[in-house]
Amino acid sequence: MSSNKEIGTRNESSAISAGAEWWRGAVLYQIYPRSFKDSNNDGIGDLKGITEKLDYIASLGVDGVWISPFYKSPMVDFGYDVEDYCSIDPMFGTMQDFDTMLKAMHQRGLKLVIDLVLSHTSDKHSWFVESRKDTKNPKADWYVWADAKPDGSPPNNWQSVFGGPSWKFDPHRGQYYYHQFLTEQPDLNVRNPEVQEALLGVAKFWLDKGVDGFRLDAVNHCIHDAKLRDNPAKPESERNPDRNFKHTYDMQWHKHDKSQPETVDFLRRLRTLTDRYDSRMTVAEIGDDDNIARCVEYTAPGVLHTAYSFTLLTEKYGSSVVRKMVGDFREKGAKSWPSWAFSNHDAKRVATRWAQDGINEEQVKMLHAQLCSLWGTVFVYQGEELGLPDVKVPFEKLQDPFGKFAWPEDVGRDGCRTPIPWDHTKPNAGFSAHEPWLPVPQNHQDMAVDVQEKSNHSPLHFFRVFTKWRKQHPALITGDIRFLDTPEPVLAFTRDKIIAVFNMGNKTEIYTVADGTKPLDGHGLPYELSNNRLTLPAFGGFFGELKK
Repeated sequence: MSSNKEIGTRNESSAISAGAEWWRGAVLYQIYPRSFKDSNNDGIGDLKGITEKLDYIASLGVDGVWISPFYKSPMVDFGYDVEDYCSIDPMFGTMQDFDTMLKAMHQRGLKLVIDLVLSHTSDKHSWFVESRKDTKNPKADWYVWADAKPDGSPPNNWQSVFGGPSWKFDPHRGQYYYHQFLTEQPDLNVRNPEVQEALLGVAKFWLDKGVDGFRLDAVNHCIHDAKLRDNPAKPESERNPDRNFKHTYDMQWHKHDKSQPETVDFLRRLRTLTDRYDSRMTVAEIGDDDNIARCVEYTAPGVLHTAYSFTLLTEKYGSSVVRKMVGDFREKGAKSWPSWAFSNHDAKRVATRWAQDGINEEQVKMLHAQLCSLWGTVFVYQGEELGLPDVKVPFEKLQDPFGKFAWPEDVGRDGCRTPIPWDHTKPNAGFSAHEPWLPVPQNHQDMAVDVQEKSNHSPLHFFRVFTKWRKQHPALITGDIRFLDTPEPVLAFTRDKIIAVFNMGNKTEIYTVADGTKPLDGHGLPYELSNNRLTLPAFGGFFGELKK
């Protein structure tokens, strides 16, 4: 465990905290602000709460922070329905609170990446309020509007991510408007040059503020097919295998409602703007029928810096899954740079989703080491450093609109969004003195930061040790990757002259390393090496330097 002096110092040890390409191989810590730390005891996390815990974040050895939306919003989708891109929602604080937080991050050597939602706004946004008035106002073409079919039905068969048709009839204007997500989130017409200029103006506002980059939410949803053609049906055998209920969104190939070629032209404009500022970065969030192909397309030279998708956020588990997904990106996008995550605010926590033997701390540690050893930039979701499992939130306490829609077959995303437990001795684990917006369960209370700080065997201790150890080995940050042919559940790959081997299973596995391989110790994973025979206990791992 780091001492208080260590925790409070600038993050000087980062091998990549400076320079134009600081993001390449960086470890970024995602904060979901509603659930991180409540500073004013209203039950909702805020910007001052984040600032209060920056020494803790710096102690994790991460290179920066990504914060989910904190803009003014009706909070129907908890900030992803933006009412004003350039103001702070009062529940999170003020612009002064933001400025103070950003300055404090930079003082600790931490970069700040903020969420930028470019594909849609809230229906309360002033742009939409004007657009819906009639077909002739100055912003009439700022959103995607279309006439009803002669029988009054929607313009085409496109389906919403949140269920049902993605069109809503608006009596004010007498047309349907398009919404890929909730009805309260109308889609911007990003084909319109005026809309592009307005969005670039938003980006410039935050770049001038000093943010270090943008995580571009659902960015492949920005532009739709100009002819509004129907999507083709998807065979039942190819629909989402992780879904345990029938969802209309899964019944189509999303050929026309997103991922249009013109999106790349807009992203190039955004990249050009970003490049006018020193050391800034852009990362795309991709959700597509072919995630890897789209990530490669959006990270081609001159487009975005990096991209991540839901590729490793599914229920699929095993060495073959990681080898295929990361290997496919490397094969198709040799000139691109990927990003990877095992958890985020939209997916079941990895400690639960990939559990092989119930919730297992040793598996959690191995997965952190594995994620941080992959070729690419790493995103770690708040609470992963504690090994937090998903929470079973009862229906009466659900907040997520998708969870309410799909209950009980799918309980939605609230289980991964519950508050961070800070102090097991305090109500709500020290997150807030007020009842929080989502409950803190007893098992999270028992896994609180103050509990794990006292143990050299906790996931938190391992997280800090491994992240610091990784920075001593530049090949694990920016080196190339080559996967080795291994049977399940062993995953093995090289990063330049370093070999990494992981046992993803819950039984001991044997692996033979090349002659002359020199162990690299200090990472904290268990292994035994005798001659060339490597013995990996359940969820063990090995790092070695290959003979030159």
